Amino acid sequence: MLEDHATAVSSPTPWPAAYPRGYAVVDVETTGLARDDRIISAAVYRLDWRGEVEDHWYTLVNPERDPGPVWIHGLTSDVLAGAPLFGDIAEEFAARLDGRVLVAHNAVFDWQMIAREYARVRREAPVRQRLCTIALSKELALPLPNHKLESLAAHFGVVQQRAHHALDDARVLAEAFRPSLRAAAAGGVRLPLLECRPLTEWADRSVPRQATGGYGGYPSGSWRPSRKRPACPHPNPGRYEEGKSLKQGMRVAFSGDTSTERELLEDRAVEAGLHVATSISRLTSLLVTNDPDSGTSKTVKARQYGTPVVDEAAFGQLLGDVEPADG
Repeated sequence: MLEDHATAVSSPTPWPAAYPRGYAVVDVETTGLARDDRIISAAVYRLDWRGEVEDHWYTLVNPERDPGPVWIHGLTSDVLAGAPLFGDIAEEFAARLDGRVLVAHNAVFDWQMIAREYARVRREAPVRQRLCTIALSKELALPLPNHKLESLAAHFGVVQQRAHHALDDARVLAEAFRPSLRAAAAGGVRLPLLECRPLTEWADRSVPRQATGGYGGYPSGSWRPSRKRPACPHPNPGRYEEGKSLKQGMRVAFSGDTSTERELLEDRAVEAGLHVATSISRLTSLLVTNDPDSGTSKTVKARQYGTPVVDEAAFGQLLGDVEPADG
């Protein structure tokens, strides 16, 4: 584990009063991209309200399983065998995050992996908001060829030393985030902050790895195993109408992260007699998302089709009173 301290440098930029008072720039390396994958290393750069580095921290984590794509992150089973379990570092990790906005590149992924690890040890990460540097670069209209971390780093002249090493990726992101934050402050840009809802339930479903290629042993293009559900026995009664109840047979789609593990939420919907849809069409009755402005393909299509949208909390209440299907 490493620590370092840096002296904050004053900046003449007028600072928006609504901006957060501190940030935790985070990067995690994982055994893969699926819901049952695990964190194998984590790094946190703590920044003050103006983006100056206060300190940094890094640790390996024993995932209690195979390490996944060693050719990407370089962490073998032998290296991780003596590392602490996540439960052993959970308290210190939490102390690094506490009271700060979590900043990451593709932040929803890092947040979901962290939230799942805390749920496994029956705790909650003390994070209430996250900021994705991809979203921030879009808000700033940075002229990037793509949204890879290496492109963001190159734009600000930050040199990567060890790509896919959590500590160096977090350093690179912290150094690129500082000028991004100052540009946002100078332009009066609203930071794209999103709420982080800790997982409140967790159920491990072990999935055997297959030597079929792709990240972490899963087939290329299939980041989590599909679950075959029986066809919904009820006809689609149409769109959900605000102020009314859900009705069996309605087609419900989900987008983004949820405080309840997605598959558990989908299971509850199926048990209530709803049809869980994997995409949005003109027949979709309802979209459930906590981030309606995220710009995902589902939220964009929902707006195009006029599909009603509710958040997870509202959907949970609606699940308690689903009307039976006609006939």
